[in-house]
Amino acid sequence: MTTTQSRGGTVAASSAPPPARGGTTVHRPPLLPRLRKHWWSYVFLIPMILLFGAFTVWPMIASWWYAFFDWDGVGAATDWVGLGNFTEVLGNEMFWQAFWNSFLFSVVAICVEMPLALLFAILLNNHRLRGRDLYRLALFLPVVATTAVVGIVFAVLFDPAGGVVNDTLTGLGLIDRPINFLGSTTTALPTLMGIDLWKGFGITLIYWLAALQTVPKEIYEASRIDGANSGQQLRYVTLPMLTPIAIVILLLVFQRSLNTFDLVQATTQGGPVRSTDVVPTYIYRYAFDPFIQAPRYGFACAAGVVFGLLTLVITLMQAPLLRHRYKAGAA
Repeated sequence: MTTTQSRGGTVAASSAPPPARGGTTVHRPPLLPRLRKHWWSYVFLIPMILLFGAFTVWPMIASWWYAFFDWDGVGAATDWVGLGNFTEVLGNEMFWQAFWNSFLFSVVAICVEMPLALLFAILLNNHRLRGRDLYRLALFLPVVATTAVVGIVFAVLFDPAGGVVNDTLTGLGLIDRPINFLGSTTTALPTLMGIDLWKGFGITLIYWLAALQTVPKEIYEASRIDGANSGQQLRYVTLPMLTPIAIVILLLVFQRSLNTFDLVQATTQGGPVRSTDVVPTYIYRYAFDPFIQAPRYGFACAAGVVFGLLTLVITLMQAPLLRHRYKAGAA
């Protein structure tokens, strides 16, 4: 509402929207008429909405609800235990061991995979490198391979009885006897971390390559005119310009690596002696393991809820630091 004073002293009121840039007025129709006008377009969203609700929204709501019951998955959940499942999860040493292993996967992905992928992305972003598209394809191929199949293949490769890796190391004289890479409590977890790094390296590489395309070429040309060499361009141009996008990449890598399941399940199933157990395999064991007599779906749901909340807390703890880095990179 605007008022104007005329020459005769009268006041005129106007409820017209303010003029847009350039002097023209933009009239945006209400939401309901726009929905009616384009109703046919929204029909195509119905299958996606139904699938999203059935396989994402409903399982999330149901897991919260069943977490308050001692339920074996058969019939209706009637045995209300309140916070009993959550108390048992928080006091279970094996849960915290599984959570620590999941966290170690994220630490390796952030501290090793991300910097290494950035280094390779910078090398493969060089237009003077011949065959760079072939190198990109070779590094990305493990990403499209099914993780369960990758786990089975590596289990065969690392087999202490006739595996290619042990036969090669023994033939070269590097070891005296075969190493049980996936069957020893000291080597199983590092071996799985190495496989997970190899499997997820390609997608992190693609993230960095996409981020490098956002750096304007004019800035490189200006820095080159000012006498900056390649190392100085990397330090004072590339890395600061990548900081805002690097924050997004860090969160993506953190979430992906924290939920490692199929690789562990296909190779060690959390063994030996739960040394490679991660939270997803811990939850799977209580809900779907055929070797237990009575599944504990309620307890598994509570473990999933606790894991989700802990992941949220860790992510929020990173927010102040990431916000500071974002402002520093955007400045």
